[in-house]
Amino acid sequence: MVLTDIATGWTECVPVRTRESGLVIAAIKWARSLFPFPLQGVDFDNDSAFMNDLVVSWCRSQGLEVTRSRAYRKNDQAWVEQKNGAIVRRLVGYGRFVGADATAALVRLYDAVRLHGNLFQPSFKLREKTRIGARVIKRYHPPAPPVARVLAHPEVAEVDKERLRTMLATADPVMLFAAIRAAQEDLGTRVDRRGVQATPQEPVVIDLQRFTANLKTAWQGGEVRPTHKRPYRRTKPYPKRPSMLEPYEAQIRAWLEAEPTLSAALVLQRLINVDQTRFTNKSLRTVQIAVKAWRKETAVETINGDWIAISPLLQPVTSFGNILR
Repeated sequence: MVLTDIATGWTECVPVRTRESGLVIAAIKWARSLFPFPLQGVDFDNDSAFMNDLVVSWCRSQGLEVTRSRAYRKNDQAWVEQKNGAIVRRLVGYGRFVGADATAALVRLYDAVRLHGNLFQPSFKLREKTRIGARVIKRYHPPAPPVARVLAHPEVAEVDKERLRTMLATADPVMLFAAIRAAQEDLGTRVDRRGVQATPQEPVVIDLQRFTANLKTAWQGGEVRPTHKRPYRRTKPYPKRPSMLEPYEAQIRAWLEAEPTLSAALVLQRLINVDQTRFTNKSLRTVQIAVKAWRKETAVETINGDWIAISPLLQPVTSFGNILR
């Protein structure tokens, strides 16, 4: 679940294991403790995980004003949807994570992302938008990290600002970036192991020395994140239907061995003569594919050298006394 403050751009990401109202309430409680200022209200989309009696009643009992976006107006949630691409998909990827271990790995990633993004990553904020006919002119404030906007906001209490200044003074961007890459490596290995190995694994240890050494050359060839989108790999075997040629495969192979130039059409004609109820002229394409595959196997065996052992003309020479010079 992603929560974004519109005024400052401060963003918090909280993993929710399942779509259940109790877990959504727990995630909102957690997010309230992470924000550097008190929340006054929440604006949901029309997802049933948020817009239900349990979540809405709890929010109102906590003094949070509850609003929701208009139906069929997806741009009402533009600030959150932007963070779904810039933070969640960019850092987490598109893999499917299942179980408590994956949730713990996401927690470690978001703990580093929230500080690195909110304290050190500047972002644009729209200042004004002017429409002239069909032309839209947008002007932005100078780029600034969310923490700078929070410190400059007049409505934020001085106590909260002082806590933010302490957090900013003690945070190390290089260490946070290394923690992000370590958490991504953990998530990447979990995507690769999904459905193959279910044994629990230890979290990846942050090696700051190795990380800083790689920074010298990472900019040259680029870096592939461990959570990048992987090509689809089927783990289940493809179902194999029985072929109509299986009962006659040995006979067909004998015909092809006796007559290597025998065409698939003649093979089909012989099969029709053997069993007219099974084979018709419409089976020609099936016979052609099978004959082509069997001839390919024979060609591979020939190229690999098996024909040397069976050829009587190329037997190994055991005596060199009769060689003519």
